[in-house]
Amino acid sequence: MTAEQTVPTPTGAAPTTSGSTSGSTPAKPNHRWIALAVIALAQLMVVLDATIVNIALPSAQADLGFGTDQRQWIVTAYSLAFGSLLLLGGRLGDLFGRKNTFIIGLVGFAVASVLGGLADSFGLLVAARALQGVFGALLAPSALGMLTTTFRDPKERGRAFGIFGSIAGSGAAIGLLLGGVLTEYASWRWCLYVNVVFAVLGVIGALVFMEKPPKVDRPRIDVAGVITITAGLVGVVYGFSNAETNGWDSPVTIAMLAAGVVLIAAFVFIETRVAHPLLPLRVVLDRDRGGSFIAIGLVAIGMFGIFLFLTYYLEQTLGFSSLQTGLAFLPMPLSIMISATQIGGRLLPRVGPKVLIFAGGLVAAIGLLLLLRTDLDSSYAGTVLPALIVIGLGMGTIFSSAMNTATTGVARADAGVASATVNTMQQIGGSIGTALLSTIFADVVKNSLSGLSAAPTKLQQAQAVLDGYHVAFGISAGVLVLVALAGGLLINRQKVRLDKLAHAGAATTGSIPTAAH
Repeated sequence: MTAEQTVPTPTGAAPTTSGSTSGSTPAKPNHRWIALAVIALAQLMVVLDATIVNIALPSAQADLGFGTDQRQWIVTAYSLAFGSLLLLGGRLGDLFGRKNTFIIGLVGFAVASVLGGLADSFGLLVAARALQGVFGALLAPSALGMLTTTFRDPKERGRAFGIFGSIAGSGAAIGLLLGGVLTEYASWRWCLYVNVVFAVLGVIGALVFMEKPPKVDRPRIDVAGVITITAGLVGVVYGFSNAETNGWDSPVTIAMLAAGVVLIAAFVFIETRVAHPLLPLRVVLDRDRGGSFIAIGLVAIGMFGIFLFLTYYLEQTLGFSSLQTGLAFLPMPLSIMISATQIGGRLLPRVGPKVLIFAGGLVAAIGLLLLLRTDLDSSYAGTVLPALIVIGLGMGTIFSSAMNTATTGVARADAGVASATVNTMQQIGGSIGTALLSTIFADVVKNSLSGLSAAPTKLQQAQAVLDGYHVAFGISAGVLVLVALAGGLLINRQKVRLDKLAHAGAATTGSIPTAAH
């Protein structure tokens, strides 16, 4: 069998009329790289928003006077709206033009950010965060979808996804730094207002450097699919969020997770029956793309072991301020950018994603294991810094390779929903990672202290917390090993023909080219 084969288009495939070319027309050659900068800027705004708001939470709580038990809702409101609406946002981009949904998403995200910055009550802040999630779900898949359809040459595509992957992987760390600076020298409200700067630059760049999308046929939206997957993802995301605060045995946790799984199963069944599915199953059933989606979800789980618990370690154990913590993380995004652009971006067309995802997963796992060397008085330069550099090298290679592969060979009409699947896997993985690792961390600390015969001293309490960090780092390292296995076992053994697949995704005529399995 050749490295590429033609498979008949299944029911519900992308239409072969002008509707199959939905989305924005590729930018002119001399504008492509400027368009990439605009797309990367928008992606950075969405990614850093998660951690920059976390840094702002204590100050916002003191200013608005809400309780610690309510604080989680500022995070949950965003994740519920964002995670549950991603697939719909991706499909809307496919149907109505990704440039259009990209600009609407930017404007809406900016308006929601202003409302949040002006909030004078807890309720208004939560509502603004939910609105951010709604427009973020429209923006994120449009950004990745436009990148997919703009760069088709394998070498250019590799470099472009290297840059985009470096932003996706390092945005959270940049958010910690920016949040620390704004909170310390301005106000927590500027952690929201800063999004307006990103949005204005993004809108101007989109209007000037991105071509107007062509008119397209617009099939009916899969209403049943939208309802079931939105409700299902709400159940899953909220279930994991509730598990973090109320435990895995909470009736609400069990009910939401069970309902979410049932609704997602119903969604899959519906997608096999409707004429115009929200998520054509051909997008996820391709072996290479499926392996990439799994790797992306697992990476999101592992990353929370880095950002969440290493932040706690730096601030609570070593006594770093928020700004110092942000600066401490800075070597990691720099390492991610170098590996994503110079390793993943350059080597992907030559060796394929299988080798790179496998190697990246192992390297990142080694970096996490280096964090097991931390103790109560470790030096940053001797323990944390080397680990962050190694983790970044692995993460950058994974992100650039997995995101490229997950969107390669997809029919143009499906580019938005394929991109949305990438974002959805990241969101679900992050929810799982936060809930799972937080629960395990709490259990380790509790068990360490319960074994003491007398009331624990401050030193014993600190050691118990450190033990919890170490377990979280170790589990995260294990998850990154699973990422390596996903790349090594699920990705096609033959080198993916990126040049063929990229061109196939640009000009689908009723058949979906896939790599031979």
